[in-house]
Amino acid sequence: MNLRDQIEEVLKTVYDPEIPVNIWELGLIYEVKINDNNRVGITMTLTAPACPVAGDIVREVDEKVKALEGVTDCDVTLTFEPAWNKDMMSEEAKLELGFM
Repeated sequence: MNLRDQIEEVLKTVYDPEIPVNIWELGLIYEVKINDNNRVGITMTLTAPACPVAGDIVREVDEKVKALEGVTDCDVTLTFEPAWNKDMMSEEAKLELGFM
């Protein structure tokens, strides 16, 4: 499994405590960049700007990605542009949450 696949798999273990679906399937990860020395940049959002656990989710993403073998560092950028909406969820997430 290459590093990008490992990052995707570890992101699937991070959950918003209020929603029983991981942040990858929710569509909260906008971009994953890996530079030449395996420094990872992740651009992500939250389901709501006032999310009370925002810091916890960002910290968990940072810690889990940094723990992957080969990753030299991780920078997590939180953005609200574009604003998240339920259309960004995977089909699996929509099914799990009853949107289908």
